[in-house]
Amino acid sequence: MKLNTKINGKAFCLEIQPNATLMDVLRQAGMKSVKFGCGEGSCGSCAVMIDGRPRNSCITLAGCAEGAEILTVEGMGNPENPHVLQKAFVDTGSTQCGYCNPGSLIAAKALLDKNPNPTAEDVKDALDGNLCRCTGYVKRIDAVLQAAAESKKTTKSTRGKK
Repeated sequence: MKLNTKINGKAFCLEIQPNATLMDVLRQAGMKSVKFGCGEGSCGSCAVMIDGRPRNSCITLAGCAEGAEILTVEGMGNPENPHVLQKAFVDTGSTQCGYCNPGSLIAAKALLDKNPNPTAEDVKDALDGNLCRCTGYVKRIDAVLQAAAESKKTTKSTRGKK
Protein backbone atom coordinates (compact mmCIF):
# COMPACT_ATOMS: atom_id res chain seq x y z
CA MET A 1 0.00 0.00 0.00
CA LYS A 2 1.30 3.49 -0.84
CA LEU A 3 1.03 6.59 1.35
CA ASN A 4 1.31 9.96 -0.39
CA THR A 5 1.77 12.73 2.11
CA LYS A 6 3.82 15.79 2.96
CA ILE A 7 6.08 15.62 5.99
CA ASN A 8 7.55 18.92 7.12
CA GLY A 9 6.80 20.45 3.73
CA LYS A 10 8.42 17.68 1.68
CA ALA A 11 6.41 15.26 -0.48
CA PHE A 12 6.73 11.57 0.36
CA CYS A 13 5.41 8.42 -1.28
CA LEU A 14 5.93 5.65 1.25
CA GLU A 15 5.29 1.94 1.05
CA ILE A 16 3.29 0.97 4.15
CA GLN A 17 1.49 -2.01 5.60
CA PRO A 18 -2.29 -1.57 5.99
CA ASN A 19 -2.03 -1.82 9.78
CA ALA A 20 1.04 0.43 10.19
CA THR A 21 0.78 3.25 12.68
CA LEU A 22 1.73 6.73 11.61
CA MET A 23 4.33 6.79 14.39
CA ASP A 24 6.15 3.75 12.97
CA VAL A 25 6.02 5.12 9.43
CA LEU A 26 7.31 8.54 10.48
CA ARG A 27 10.19 7.03 12.46
CA GLN A 28 11.09 4.82 9.47
CA ALA A 29 11.09 7.99 7.34
CA GLY A 30 13.68 9.50 9.70
CA MET A 31 11.50 11.61 12.00
CA LYS A 32 13.15 10.66 15.28
CA SER A 33 11.30 13.33 17.30
CA VAL A 34 8.20 11.14 17.15
CA LYS A 35 8.62 9.04 20.30
CA PHE A 36 6.99 5.84 21.45
CA GLY A 37 5.65 6.33 24.95
CA CYS A 38 2.50 4.50 25.93
CA GLY A 39 1.22 3.13 22.61
CA GLU A 40 -2.30 4.03 23.77
CA GLY A 41 -2.56 7.72 22.85
CA SER A 42 -2.47 8.99 26.41
CA CYS A 43 1.07 10.30 26.99
CA GLY A 44 1.56 12.64 24.01
CA SER A 45 5.16 11.62 23.22
CA CYS A 46 4.22 10.68 19.67
CA ALA A 47 2.21 13.83 18.85
CA VAL A 48 2.43 15.36 15.38
CA MET A 49 0.26 17.86 13.56
CA ILE A 50 -1.87 16.52 10.74
CA ASP A 51 -3.36 19.26 8.61
CA GLY A 52 -2.76 21.73 11.45
CA ARG A 53 -4.29 19.64 14.23
CA PRO A 54 -2.34 17.74 16.90
CA ARG A 55 -2.76 13.97 16.78
CA ASN A 56 -1.21 11.05 18.63
CA SER A 57 0.55 9.12 15.90
CA CYS A 58 0.76 5.88 17.91
CA ILE A 59 -3.00 5.37 17.56
CA THR A 60 -3.38 6.83 14.06
CA LEU A 61 -3.18 4.42 11.17
CA ALA A 62 -0.70 5.69 8.61
CA GLY A 63 -3.26 5.30 5.82
CA CYS A 64 -5.35 8.03 7.47
CA ALA A 65 -2.63 10.52 6.52
CA GLU A 66 -3.11 10.00 2.78
CA GLY A 67 -2.84 13.44 1.15
CA ALA A 68 -2.30 15.15 4.50
CA GLU A 69 0.35 17.61 5.62
CA ILE A 70 2.23 16.34 8.65
CA LEU A 71 4.41 18.47 10.89
CA THR A 72 6.91 16.98 13.31
CA VAL A 73 9.31 18.86 15.56
CA GLU A 74 11.99 18.46 12.87
CA GLY A 75 9.83 20.74 10.72
CA MET A 76 9.47 23.42 13.41
CA GLY A 77 13.11 24.45 13.60
CA ASN A 78 16.67 23.29 14.09
CA PRO A 79 19.59 24.15 16.39
CA GLU A 80 20.75 26.94 14.08
CA ASN A 81 17.27 28.41 13.64
CA PRO A 82 14.98 27.17 16.42
CA HIS A 83 11.27 27.86 16.53
CA VAL A 84 10.34 30.41 19.19
CA LEU A 85 8.79 27.58 21.25
CA GLN A 86 11.91 25.46 21.07
CA LYS A 87 14.00 28.41 22.26
CA ALA A 88 11.56 29.15 25.09
CA PHE A 89 11.63 25.53 26.27
CA VAL A 90 15.42 25.72 26.53
CA ASP A 91 15.44 29.21 28.08
CA THR A 92 13.00 28.23 30.83
CA GLY A 93 14.76 24.96 31.66
CA SER A 94 11.76 22.84 30.79
CA THR A 95 13.64 20.39 28.58
CA GLN A 96 15.21 18.02 31.15
CA CYS A 97 15.53 14.52 29.63
CA GLY A 98 13.78 15.64 26.44
CA TYR A 99 11.71 12.52 25.76
CA CYS A 100 8.35 14.27 26.02
CA ASN A 101 9.47 17.60 24.52
CA PRO A 102 8.35 16.89 20.95
CA GLY A 103 4.75 16.14 21.93
CA SER A 104 4.61 19.17 24.21
CA LEU A 105 6.08 21.38 21.50
CA ILE A 106 3.51 20.15 18.97
CA ALA A 107 0.66 20.78 21.44
CA ALA A 108 2.02 24.24 22.23
CA LYS A 109 2.41 25.11 18.54
CA ALA A 110 -1.15 24.02 17.83
CA LEU A 111 -2.33 26.27 20.66
CA LEU A 112 -0.34 29.32 19.53
CA ASP A 113 -1.42 28.82 15.91
CA LYS A 114 -5.03 28.99 17.07
CA ASN A 115 -4.64 31.42 19.98
CA PRO A 116 -1.53 33.65 19.85
CA ASN A 117 -2.42 35.26 23.19
CA PRO A 118 -3.18 32.34 25.54
CA THR A 119 -3.71 32.51 29.27
CA ALA A 120 -1.95 30.12 31.65
CA GLU A 121 -5.22 28.17 31.82
CA ASP A 122 -5.29 27.88 28.00
CA VAL A 123 -1.74 26.51 28.07
CA LYS A 124 -2.62 24.00 30.80
CA ASP A 125 -5.54 22.77 28.72
CA ALA A 126 -3.39 22.50 25.56
CA LEU A 127 -0.64 20.55 27.33
CA ASP A 128 -3.07 18.34 29.23
CA GLY A 129 -2.43 15.20 27.16
CA ASN A 130 1.38 15.39 27.46
CA LEU A 131 2.95 13.54 30.37
CA CYS A 132 6.30 14.68 31.75
CA ARG A 133 8.10 12.82 34.51
CA CYS A 134 11.09 15.17 34.88
CA THR A 135 10.16 18.83 34.92
CA GLY A 136 6.64 19.03 36.13
CA TYR A 137 4.56 21.49 34.22
CA VAL A 138 5.15 24.99 35.58
CA LYS A 139 8.23 25.59 33.44
CA ARG A 140 6.42 24.34 30.35
CA ILE A 141 3.54 26.73 30.94
CA ASP A 142 6.08 29.54 31.42
CA ALA A 143 7.81 28.53 28.19
CA VAL A 144 4.63 28.68 26.11
CA LEU A 145 3.65 32.03 27.60
CA GLN A 146 7.18 33.34 26.95
CA ALA A 147 7.02 32.15 23.34
CA ALA A 148 3.63 33.83 22.88
CA ALA A 149 5.02 37.11 24.24
CA GLU A 150 8.13 36.83 22.05
CA SER A 151 6.00 36.12 18.97
CA LYS A 152 3.94 39.25 19.68
CA LYS A 153 7.12 41.36 19.90
CA THR A 154 8.43 39.91 16.64
CA THR A 155 5.11 40.49 14.90
CA LYS A 156 4.96 44.11 16.08
CA SER A 157 8.55 44.83 15.03
CA THR A 158 8.08 43.33 11.54
CA ARG A 159 4.81 45.16 10.86
CA GLY A 160 6.52 48.50 10.60
CA LYS A 161 9.25 47.25 8.22
CA LYS A 162 7.78 47.48 4.72
